[in-house]
Amino acid sequence: MSAPSTLRSFDAYAKPLDDFRIRTRTGGIVTLVSAIVILLLVASEWMDYMTPEHHTRLIVDPARKEKMDIYLNITFPRVPCMLISMDVMDVSGEHHNGLTYDVFKTRLDPAGNVVVDSPPEREQIGNTVKKTDVAKADDGKSDAPKKEAKCGSCYGAKPPESGCCNTCQDVEEAYGRQGWAFTKLDHMEQCVREGYAEKMKAREKEGCNIHGKLTVNKVAGNFHFAPGRSFDQAATHVHDISALLSRQFDFSHTIHHLSFGPMVKGIKNPLDWLEVQVPSDRSHLIQYFLKVVGTEYTYLNGTTVITNQFAVTEHHRDVSGPGGQGHAALPGVFFNFDMAAMRVIQSETQKPLIQLLTSLCAVVGGVATVAGLVDAGLYRAGRALERKAAVGKLA
Repeated sequence: MSAPSTLRSFDAYAKPLDDFRIRTRTGGIVTLVSAIVILLLVASEWMDYMTPEHHTRLIVDPARKEKMDIYLNITFPRVPCMLISMDVMDVSGEHHNGLTYDVFKTRLDPAGNVVVDSPPEREQIGNTVKKTDVAKADDGKSDAPKKEAKCGSCYGAKPPESGCCNTCQDVEEAYGRQGWAFTKLDHMEQCVREGYAEKMKAREKEGCNIHGKLTVNKVAGNFHFAPGRSFDQAATHVHDISALLSRQFDFSHTIHHLSFGPMVKGIKNPLDWLEVQVPSDRSHLIQYFLKVVGTEYTYLNGTTVITNQFAVTEHHRDVSGPGGQGHAALPGVFFNFDMAAMRVIQSETQKPLIQLLTSLCAVVGGVATVAGLVDAGLYRAGRALERKAAVGKLA
């Protein structure tokens, strides 16, 4: 037997002669439908192949002595910028007093619009601040003469490095370092000259937007927004609100954005665009308790991004004093965060090409087989009906 004859004996797909082939309309319809189904399924398999697979695993966080960036954008529509103090501290005992971060305050009018001719001002964390051009007064300007020959008094408080308190803010900071209450502004020449009390009254109805980035130790801690100048006294962090006891603070706020680390596609921050409203005639302490989990993303191109996710619970408390006078506790907004001991590692992987080829073969073969069975069934049913009609048995 010749080689071609031997090969023909293995042919499992015997071909009938063309004279014995029958083409029907139902067969054409089945073929078109099956072709469309095959195209759709092939496109679906291709999209699935091009979509990376995500694998998640947990490990004990190996981080040591790492820093963490906190990105924030928060608006307080009913508290002026000059009354809000921002502070950061952690359980390691590090109070971030006097450290300047990329955090800025922007004054807002009662309608929530940015005050004209009021550029964002860099916020100073804590009370031991370093003098900058924008930190001399809340609006970056001073009514004091540009050339001042005399050295201003600090009224018995600890003076700055220059030895002089030439502005009202210098006096306020000196009082903070000394741990004294900053009151009787009308008795301080610098504050009277700058119209500090008048400025505070004029801005009473303003709001404040605070935005920027903090860099903190990757340990449990908190950052908060509260009224009055803050300082450390006897190893205790306190806020001087002695001059503000007669008023209530409406710390209603909108959190436009809050994240611990760089933004990563797919992560949803639970506090983004959260709006909190509290009664305007009562002072409230609003606390957020956040559990931060380190997260590491590895992409197909080998790029690795380390960031954090967090879960949050919140608690509100009325801290107005009896009869609405004074404060039983410090009003404000506190973000208390704690670090989880685990790290989530998410990695992207590409599906193997052999898996795509196997799926395509299964799709084409499966649809073709089912289409053949459907066509055969329809053909036999049609022939049976034709035979019955031919003998007059069709009703």
